[in-house]
Amino acid sequence: MPKHNLCIVIPCYNEAKYFRQKEYSDFLFSQENVLLCFVNDGSKDTTLQELNALKTIFPTKVEIVSYEKNQGKAHAVREGMLYCQRSRDFDLIAYLDADLAVSLEECQSLIKELNGEIVFCFGSRMLKIGSEIKRKTRRFLIGRFIATIISELLSLKVYDTQCGCKLFIREVSVKLFDKPFISTWLFDVEIFCRMMEIYSREKAVSKMLEQPLKRWIDRGDSKVSLTYFFKMWIELYKIRSTYKEVLTKK
Repeated sequence: MPKHNLCIVIPCYNEAKYFRQKEYSDFLFSQENVLLCFVNDGSKDTTLQELNALKTIFPTKVEIVSYEKNQGKAHAVREGMLYCQRSRDFDLIAYLDADLAVSLEECQSLIKELNGEIVFCFGSRMLKIGSEIKRKTRRFLIGRFIATIISELLSLKVYDTQCGCKLFIREVSVKLFDKPFISTWLFDVEIFCRMMEIYSREKAVSKMLEQPLKRWIDRGDSKVSLTYFFKMWIELYKIRSTYKEVLTKK
């Protein structure tokens, strides 16, 4: 079995309309030791056909895990992580949104940040000089509101917990994804809680790095329904209750 320096897990749900076949192909043509693991989460369109077409071109660089029933992003990401951990030899593993709002190249560039002390690096949609961050105004405002609530919940100075670009060393990914998540969409919050469980709050801060992205382009349609905004509060309550000890420990 060939060893991969990096595996990238990509959850997919009805992505056919926005699937960027050329960007995936161009990236894979230029890489020798990167594996893309797509998790088809019960798509009703032609997403699976698009993925199969890509795998036909890159049979050793693409893996597909497919489910008939949609079970949510948290489940899809976790199953992709577990699949790679069971069946692949690799050093680093990431997950990335299928619409490539963050490019494959930028996700891969985060490798240099994992330097021994840092075991978990995550992208941040922080607008600064020299960056290109394009978000719809409504989604930006809602996102900033939610991010502020989450930052208060975690008592961590994190600007963007919900960006869909996160990279881990293998050993840490095994611990972070060993059990199912409480929330379908806010599982990123649980990742931070689990980091604090593993390392303690103080040490976890030194093990994580929030890296401002050079480019993030809002593409496609949000998979989160408006009704989820109300369910979100229940899930946040459950997360706080489950991780109460680590969240309240000073």
